[in-house]
Amino acid sequence: MVKDYLPDLAGNNTGFKSINMSNITQVVNVDKNLKTLKKSVHASDLDQLLSSTGPYTFFAPSDIAFEKLEKGMMEQLLEPQNRAKLANLMNNHIVSGKILYTELKDGDKLTTVNGRELLVEVKNGTVSIGDTNILPREAKISNGVMHLVDTVMQ
Repeated sequence: MVKDYLPDLAGNNTGFKSINMSNITQVVNVDKNLKTLKKSVHASDLDQLLSSTGPYTFFAPSDIAFEKLEKGMMEQLLEPQNRAKLANLMNNHIVSGKILYTELKDGDKLTTVNGRELLVEVKNGTVSIGDTNILPREAKISNGVMHLVDTVMQ
């Protein structure tokens, strides 16, 4: 079970508050396992979309997912001239609407915000999209839902 916390307003680590109604961008900003995603979301300007009303379903690649990419790929995509390419890559992970983990069914077809179709597969209790495993996440988010994924969907 994953719990999400934010430091109190004074920035003290002693007074943690559970984040019940944060938006997707805020959750990404504080998760220690999503450092590369945080950079990517801000560099691609998707922090604006992911902090808007939504709702959105975000299949959030962990740092481990980004490490699987070709060496040097993320460094290149994070350069300002590659913002559009980075945004397109990140958009492969965002679907309009709030789809809970328990609502993902075998054969479901989801359409990303950039028009790509994702086919959901459920086998032996494991939910995936292609070779990408989807892990349940229990963060309460005001503008949608976020699931962790172990692979960047290219």
